[in-house]
Amino acid sequence: MPRHLPALLATLLLTATPAIAQGDAKSPAAADKKTDDSTLPPLPADRSVAQSVRIGGRTIGYRATVGTIAVRDDKGKEIGQVVYTAYTVPGGDVRRPVTFAFNGGPGAASVYLNMGAVGPKRVQFGAQGDAPSDAPIATDNPNSWLDFTDLVFIDPIGTGFSRSLVDADATKKAFYGNDQDVKYLSKVVYDWLVKEGRLRSPKYLMGESYGGYRVPRIAYELQSQIGVGVNGMVLVSPYLDPASGDDATALSPLPWMVALPSMAAANLERRHALTPEAMAQVEAYTRGDFARDLLRGRSDPEATARLVTQVTQLTGLDPALVQRMGGRVDTRTFLREVHRADGTIGSVYDSNVTAFDPFPWSSQQRSNDPILDALIAPTTSAMVDFVTREVGWKTDARYNALSYAVNEAWDRGKPDDAPVTDLRKAIAVDPKMRVMIVHGWDDLSCPYFASRLIVDQMPGFGAAERVQLRVYPGGHMFYSRTDSGAAFRNDARAIYGG
Repeated sequence: MPRHLPALLATLLLTATPAIAQGDAKSPAAADKKTDDSTLPPLPADRSVAQSVRIGGRTIGYRATVGTIAVRDDKGKEIGQVVYTAYTVPGGDVRRPVTFAFNGGPGAASVYLNMGAVGPKRVQFGAQGDAPSDAPIATDNPNSWLDFTDLVFIDPIGTGFSRSLVDADATKKAFYGNDQDVKYLSKVVYDWLVKEGRLRSPKYLMGESYGGYRVPRIAYELQSQIGVGVNGMVLVSPYLDPASGDDATALSPLPWMVALPSMAAANLERRHALTPEAMAQVEAYTRGDFARDLLRGRSDPEATARLVTQVTQLTGLDPALVQRMGGRVDTRTFLREVHRADGTIGSVYDSNVTAFDPFPWSSQQRSNDPILDALIAPTTSAMVDFVTREVGWKTDARYNALSYAVNEAWDRGKPDDAPVTDLRKAIAVDPKMRVMIVHGWDDLSCPYFASRLIVDQMPGFGAAERVQLRVYPGGHMFYSRTDSGAAFRNDARAIYGG
């Protein structure tokens, strides 16, 4: 999930940063000082257990494995340990695909795609009414992909049970940055393929949020540097172009353009009027008159008046508020104001998922994101219960479903379009590669319209829909809605060969 711990740590993972997702309540630096190979107890050996799941009316037996892969520096010293969870169907068929899945953050473990989207078991989270105290009981996931691909969920260093074995400065240099993250995770994918004898299998990559930034770059790194071809990619609510969002220049209309359609979608959904046809009209306005009137600015009062009228209608906000903002409604204001009459505040991941605002009279939001605060407890408890009790991989280490410490330490570099550049290069060199980008209409953390604009600027690569875009009801974690998860599964099967 989160692309974007930046997005409400700064843009996404909002202001409050509870210690529940961190290794302990001390500062990141203090926690990291304890992380060295002389003091950490060893992690358990790899362990597997046989399980089964009902998908599409049939029972599928599989092996669930929790294991580790060592990360080494250029001199061969072990500097980190990556913990993964793999679900594989026995049979030894080299034609059976394997999919490697990454969540985002930076600082998020892979539990959200695992136990929310495509793994064989799921725990409910991310919908209106979900609460931290909900029983963390996993059940069969009817929308799992295990019937058509093996699944390997990878937790980057600092997330899940994965850990660094070097000090804080060395950890940041080796793991906590855009480029180094791609390089060591690409090697982890390769090492798993060698370890399990799966180099001949079709290979797919899946990334959510900031994982959508990782995956195109990992694909190109595997393809061009390590020597492993990738058959396809699935980018879930991806954070593809940092330069098009909050870091865009003051002259760019893009931040306003990419957010407006998702605000409009949320308003349409509240009125039970959300359809692809209605959204096509919203997109046409956003590309056309909205962009033109934005660029006219205050030099054309009539343009501003048109903006205010149209944005008020699309968002459902108070006309006086939209007037004060000149038709330029930022995400934080929208989330605070659209539900103000109810005393609630919307989530940046799905603005129609709300929680009570604990400080409704404050001039600024002082609470964390409603979805984030509700999902950490059930996902953490469900995953730890699965790993330690069901699989029997016994450890007393802390599980980090969402690490704010990793996010704060991350070196983001200069915002650029590196994932889009690598995506283009990876597709161009492999005529058989297929890519699917998927979003929820209501997501304001990684709005779908940014991907729409990016895809529309790509070349055709010799065949129709080499890069597909699909949008479903829901938000950042649209798959938490059963119908959207089912549609996602059906669309994904096509890029795996039916």
